[in-house]
Amino acid sequence: MHNGRVRHSVTIRDVARLAKVHPGTVSRALNPDTRALVNAATAERVADAAAQLGYQPNPIARGLKTNRSFTVGVLVPDITNPLFPPILRGIEDRLSRSGYTTLIVNTDNDSERERAALETMRARHVDGFITATARLEERVLSGFALSGTPIVLVNRGLEDGSLPMVGVDDRAGTLLAVEHVSSLGHRQIGHVAGPQDTSTGHQRYLGFLDAVASCGLDVEACPVSFASAFTEAGGARACAELFADGRELTAIVAANDLLALGCYDVLAQRGMRCPEDLSVVGFNDIPFIDRLRPPLTSVRVPQRDIGAAAGDLLLECLADPAAGRQIWLEPTLVVRGSTAAPRDPRRGSGTERLPA
Repeated sequence: MHNGRVRHSVTIRDVARLAKVHPGTVSRALNPDTRALVNAATAERVADAAAQLGYQPNPIARGLKTNRSFTVGVLVPDITNPLFPPILRGIEDRLSRSGYTTLIVNTDNDSERERAALETMRARHVDGFITATARLEERVLSGFALSGTPIVLVNRGLEDGSLPMVGVDDRAGTLLAVEHVSSLGHRQIGHVAGPQDTSTGHQRYLGFLDAVASCGLDVEACPVSFASAFTEAGGARACAELFADGRELTAIVAANDLLALGCYDVLAQRGMRCPEDLSVVGFNDIPFIDRLRPPLTSVRVPQRDIGAAAGDLLLECLADPAAGRQIWLEPTLVVRGSTAAPRDPRRGSGTERLPA
C-alpha cells in the first residue's frame, strides 16, 4: 500500500500501450539478443516508454520462456590479485549487454572450494561458467563440462586444450622479457617461476628455457627457482633460493608481478638496489605496478580484453555448444625503471660485497 493505493506493477502491455506497438515488439526491443530485429526508431520509442513507466523486465519470466536463468558463474583463484578485477570488468561488461548477471566466487586456489562453488552455482541453474582456476590436469572442470554446462577458461588453460579458453601467449611474453634484459647486456639471468600445475606457470617456465636458448645464453648461468604460489611471499622465497648458494645474477625474470614484488623484498633485505645491482622484470602489468620504486618493467597482458573475449566466447558456446575454441591474445613489453644495463658486465651482481 502507498498513500492508500495499491501500486500497479508495470507490464509489457503497459509499455506497448504507451509506445503504440504490439507487446511482442516490446519484448524483442528490450531483449539485447533480438533488438536488431526491431526498427531502430521503434526500439528507441519502446525504450523511452519503458523508462518513463519505470518498467523492469522480469528475469524469471524471461527464463521460463527461454529455459535460461541468464546468470553466469565466474570463478577466480585469488580476488586480491590485481590481475583479476580488470578481467572481471571485461566479462561483466560484455555479458551484461546481453542481459546476463555474473555470480563471482573466489576459490583461494582450493580445489574443494572450487568444486563446492561449481555445485552450488549449477544447483542455481547458471547457464554457464567462466573460470580462471584451471590446473593443467583438471578433472573437476572437465567433469562439469561433460554434464553439458558450457565452461570457458580464462587466463589459464588445460594441458590437452579440451575446453574453450581465452588467454595470452605466455611463451611469447617470456621471450620478450628475456630478450629485453639480454639486449641490455645481461648474461646471468634467473627465473622465478610460478606453480607448475598451472598453464601460466608452466608455459612461462618453458618460455624462459626457450628464450635462454634463442638468446645464446649459458643455461648454467640462468638458474630457475619455483614458487609454490603466485604471491609476493612465494616470490620472495623463490628469489632467496636463487641466491642461496652464492650465485651471481644481474637480472631476474619473474613469472608474474606479485612474484616480482617478492624479488623487490629480497633485494631490500640484502641491501641491493634495483636496477643498479639487479634488474627485475614482471609479467601481467597489473594496475599500479608503475607506482613502485623503481616502476616495474613488465609483460603487459590485455586484461580487460581477455575478459571481454571470454564473455563473447561463452555467448558463442551458449548459442552453439560446438563453438568452443582457443583464443590467444598477444602480449607486449612495457619497459620502466626496474631494468638497466648491468653496471659492469664483467662482474656479477655484487652480492659478494653483502653480508652472509
